[in-house]
Amino acid sequence: MIPMDDEPATRRRGAELENAILDASWDVLVKRGYNDFTFEAVAAAASTSRPVLYRRWRDRTELLIATLGRVRELSPTTIPDTGNLRDDSVGLLVNANTSRAEIVAVLSAQLAGFFTDTGLSIADLRARTGIGTQSSVERIVERAAARRDLDVASIPKRVLDVPADLFRHELLFTGARVPRDVIETIVDDVWLPLLRQYGVPGDA
Repeated sequence: MIPMDDEPATRRRGAELENAILDASWDVLVKRGYNDFTFEAVAAAASTSRPVLYRRWRDRTELLIATLGRVRELSPTTIPDTGNLRDDSVGLLVNANTSRAEIVAVLSAQLAGFFTDTGLSIADLRARTGIGTQSSVERIVERAAARRDLDVASIPKRVLDVPADLFRHELLFTGARVPRDVIETIVDDVWLPLLRQYGVPGDA
């Protein structure tokens, strides 16, 4: 008989059960890809039943978004606070290599079918899950502004977004961690010179 709730022997309930399902869901996505990312496959991997999943998520799109959100929570990106915009920026992108590279690799390799089926873009998925380095860069910029190293109001948002955009571009196109020398090039040769056009100090 197919259980109508979680396996009695495990007695998982609430957040414990939901997190176990999402962990199993990520495992299915990584190992089998989006085409095999079904409620049946996830339920089997989580040792539960499909009705348990349907009580929480309407379809596999909702399940996928919840899964990516769970992975993001388990792999937060540490935001450095060195007192220097340059070192904070390099450190942030180096840390993001550890926390985000696997997620982005899965987005690149496994989710082509998802984007085709749903009509969503990577930007849409990022907005729904919070995956990315944009908000972290904004924190660094806010700290620099508080130190009077830059005037945020005078700098276009597109310029402030440059390090996160270029870093994400590298991850998506290579499907691998971004080498430190590339990160330093993004910061030292592209972003900081661009910021200096808006009066940012050379030692920021």
